[in-house]
Amino acid sequence: MKKLERLAELIHAKNKIDAEIAEIIGRPSLIGHIGEYIASEIFKIELKRSAVEKGIDGNFTQESLEGSTVNIKFHPKRENVLDVGTDPLPDYYLVITGPKSSAASSRGTTRPLFISNVYLFSSQKLINDLKDRGVKIGIATSVISNLWDEAEIYPNQRNRLILLSEEQIQQLERFR
Repeated sequence: MKKLERLAELIHAKNKIDAEIAEIIGRPSLIGHIGEYIASEIFKIELKRSAVEKGIDGNFTQESLEGSTVNIKFHPKRENVLDVGTDPLPDYYLVITGPKSSAASSRGTTRPLFISNVYLFSSQKLINDLKDRGVKIGIATSVISNLWDEAEIYPNQRNRLILLSEEQIQQLERFR
């Protein structure tokens, strides 16, 4: 019974924190909304008014990608899977992840929210690469490691589609 009582206490504390987060981000404290808010602030993305806009979360306002559409993902672990929707197809997928991990049982583990890496995939290039490999496109699409490596913009600036400023790097460092 002590475990249940402690769980109730922790849930009450979590609810208070979630309410504070919701006040900051203007949406419920869910991982997707948190990721969209972080991305919008750091990468200068204007989010759509509705959080249920299909396939597109917003548009870049940063000079190099200005006007381009983006779908934002936040995964506590990078398990080399990505939900890839094609209707409509955004110009880019911006994926924020925690550490690389294998897709294994979650029993006995945690999924803390912190940022280890950020990836920017050109959607059309990603779709073409997946089709060339004969990969089924949709929910939990398998994306091979070298495509993740090519798309990395943080902490290693491998993808040059967007160049991170020192300020953006410092902002991302706050979530490590």
